[in-house]
Amino acid sequence: MSTEAAVPRPASTILLLRDGAGGEIEVFMMVRHYEIDFNSGALVFPGGSVDKGDQEIISRPELYSGGEGLDAATLSFRIAAIRETFEESGILLARPRGSATLIDAKRAGEVEAASRTALCEAKTTFLKVLTDNGVSLALDELVPYAHWITPEGMPKRFDTWFFLAAAPPEQAGAHDGKESTDSIWVSPREALAGGESGRFKLPFPTTRNLIKLGKQSGVQAAIDDSRGKPIVTVMPVMTRLNGGRQLRIPADAGYDGEVFEVGTV
Repeated sequence: MSTEAAVPRPASTILLLRDGAGGEIEVFMMVRHYEIDFNSGALVFPGGSVDKGDQEIISRPELYSGGEGLDAATLSFRIAAIRETFEESGILLARPRGSATLIDAKRAGEVEAASRTALCEAKTTFLKVLTDNGVSLALDELVPYAHWITPEGMPKRFDTWFFLAAAPPEQAGAHDGKESTDSIWVSPREALAGGESGRFKLPFPTTRNLIKLGKQSGVQAAIDDSRGKPIVTVMPVMTRLNGGRQLRIPADAGYDGEVFEVGTV
């Protein structure tokens, strides 16, 4: 009996970047709760599914800047990216309405204290958070970095856009203690070493994006290198060979290879 293929759910994630004291680029990452049914226990970037509320914000252009020329689907990915990052880290990429400057860490902390828990518990909406606090989302701070779709045949699939963004000054971020149990600022080198040693559990797309990011010397270099660059969609294809599994991704997607061994069958 055939089963209907799972339709990928739209989702977004942000690689929040800062220049580390040791001269390496650092990215904000979280450890997902072990009881979460997708990537449980994994070290990941903040992000999640696009929801209906994100699409409702599109009709309120005063609540975001940097959306000129973008279609509704693209806007919803960007709005979701900022909302999910706020929910999961407390970091808010927004400006006081009418201002060209990102909100400062003190104001961001006030918005977080007043709204984050209620938003995570679905007791308020992101639209209400924005209107009550007089802020607009800084969509133009997001630089498209990658586009991955979960392989066919998987029970849960996502159509995920990855964005780069420089972390707002002095917004350090912290996990929510529910969906995620820990959070760190970490260099790609250290995160990848932790994946090799078993300290961290790294999903395949996360590993590939960390390797790609680790080639950059700093935040501005990473953003400049990615801005305006065509994005090749990656939907890995799994094959079984000699008792093992291989994942194949497009050769022109900008990663560190095309075929990867991912364990035994």
